[in-house]
Amino acid sequence: MSPPVRMEETSLLWLLCVSSLLSCPTTQVSLTVSPSSSQMFKGQSVSLSCEEDDSSAGWTLRRNTTRDTRTQCEDWGSPAGSSCIITYMVSSDSGVYWCESREGATSTSISITVPGGPVILQSPVLPVTEGQDLTLHCRTKTSSNLTASFSKDDSFIRTGPAGHMTIPHVSRSDEGLYRCSISSVGESPPSRVSVSGRPETSDPPTSNPPTSDPVPLVLRLVCHLVVFCPYCISTFIMVSLCRCRTTGNDLSVSMVMTPAPQAEEGLDDGYDDVTTAVTTEHHF
Repeated sequence: MSPPVRMEETSLLWLLCVSSLLSCPTTQVSLTVSPSSSQMFKGQSVSLSCEEDDSSAGWTLRRNTTRDTRTQCEDWGSPAGSSCIITYMVSSDSGVYWCESREGATSTSISITVPGGPVILQSPVLPVTEGQDLTLHCRTKTSSNLTASFSKDDSFIRTGPAGHMTIPHVSRSDEGLYRCSISSVGESPPSRVSVSGRPETSDPPTSNPPTSDPVPLVLRLVCHLVVFCPYCISTFIMVSLCRCRTTGNDLSVSMVMTPAPQAEEGLDDGYDDVTTAVTTEHHF
């Protein structure tokens, strides 16, 4: 009998392990870049960090470039706690960066480009949430408020007098490759802007009550009938039995008590006879 018991214990342990793994919350981490831009000037200093709700321990910053793959911060930057600092950006630093845990979980990856030209387009490094405003800046190394022209997918959009352009309430149709140019200075390389779906929110309560579905109402009525009908039937039977017992007791009492007047009447007759006899003897 011992082998089946051991098998049951092993199955129970496996079930507990799987349940504990499923119940553990998944830790979310995000990669942040400062300054927040998908394009950087050559020679610029950049700080990247893996940010987590509780702590950033256990996460490693990695990147893929044209020269290396899955390399850590120690190979191309200076670790500083949970951050990695690149003091002097060069074109070979262009690539994809992400955070990775010991278990293999990864954060959302971001792309950084170091074009080496005089103009860059400062755009969000992460997808913009649908419904938010999108602001693009066209910058040079010495100024960020020069008049610039903006285009999307090689189609001219408009001119920004102060070097920036804002698209209010973006939607999925606003995704694409954006670039900017400053007259007599140069043009930026293209930068892709992505738009993510709006997070789900609960609908606010309305003043009008929601209409009820007739099918659940019918099912609820049937359930009530199934539950209460036996109770009503049993109550009716009990009441009927009690009434029958009460009627039987009344009949038996009336049968016993009926002869009582006759006995009293016989007693009265005897009493009258005795009285007559006594009276007769007295007169004699």
